[in-house]
Amino acid sequence: MIGFLIQLINILEQLIFLLVVVSVVLSYFMPPYHPARRTIDGIVEPMLAPIRRIVPLVGRFDISPLILIILVHVLALALNNLLSALR
Repeated sequence: MIGFLIQLINILEQLIFLLVVVSVVLSYFMPPYHPARRTIDGIVEPMLAPIRRIVPLVGRFDISPLILIILVHVLALALNNLLSALR
């Protein structure tokens, strides 16, 4: 059971990473009203919005996707370590 939870956490971490990267890449090539981009942004934006309220832009660059990826990785690592300790 714990092994399954660890795998689930890893899959969710990878999925969030992939969605954030795809969202960033699509923001350069697709208009914001495209259905594919709106769908992905609908998933990613609720996670990015709190970070954007706290972290200002660095020049013209939005580093909130990078911060989200780091936070998700740290959270997944902490949960996996906690679950591994419970084995």
